[in-house]
Amino acid sequence: MPPRALSPAGLVLVDKPAGPSSFAVVKRLRDRTGARAGHAGTLDPFATGLLLVLLGSATRLAQYLVGLDKRYVTEVDLRSRTLTGDVEGDQADEQEPPTLEDLDGRLEPFSGDVMLRVPAASAVKIEGERAYKRFREGEDVEMPYRTSTIYELVLHHYEDGVATLELHVSSGTYVRAIADALGGHCRALRRTAVGPFSVDDADDEHILPPADALPFLPAIDLSPEEADAVRTGRRRIDRPVRAMCEGRLVAVDGTVLP
Repeated sequence: MPPRALSPAGLVLVDKPAGPSSFAVVKRLRDRTGARAGHAGTLDPFATGLLLVLLGSATRLAQYLVGLDKRYVTEVDLRSRTLTGDVEGDQADEQEPPTLEDLDGRLEPFSGDVMLRVPAASAVKIEGERAYKRFREGEDVEMPYRTSTIYELVLHHYEDGVATLELHVSSGTYVRAIADALGGHCRALRRTAVGPFSVDDADDEHILPPADALPFLPAIDLSPEEADAVRTGRRRIDRPVRAMCEGRLVAVDGTVLP
């Protein structure tokens, strides 16, 4: 198989529908453009919303995007838990949903740094193997806890045991884990923003240039001679800035683009 092209290069904001995996979305863009491609933070197949897909040489920038905070809207069904924490898993138990007053009490601890158990159906590696693979094989795996930061959690609606929540959380936070900790499971999940990027701006036909993929980093200007020195390794940009030359991104913190 020939190597994937380094161009077109840039960032594509995709509004992923429910059903396909993040890998399937990436593959579709890879096949369409002929460029290498990768995402900067997966979405479960049942989830919808913003997926950041990097193309070509811009795939080198993924490390600067995966740690961005995320925003979600989710529907949590508090009438039952499932084995996966979402609508795709088998039901684990069923219970009477909480009253609104009880729900307010359950939500109160979910602010700031919170310890949450990583879902068994996740890509986290346990003893060198993906947890979801062991889960699907029927293994009872003891999953670790992870600290997540919940910057904001707002209850927008609660009816018939289903709570609609809006969340602003740190990277790596499993909304399914929050739903499970509340005593329910995610019935629906939509990612509305990743860092400065909004799903409202999603357009999978439009490729943002690499320089626009990291708008949260300050920019410095290089002369053509300085840019050539960076590209040939005679000079190194060793700080988190966008090193630009004539409107094009040359390097970021040691990562050099062609």
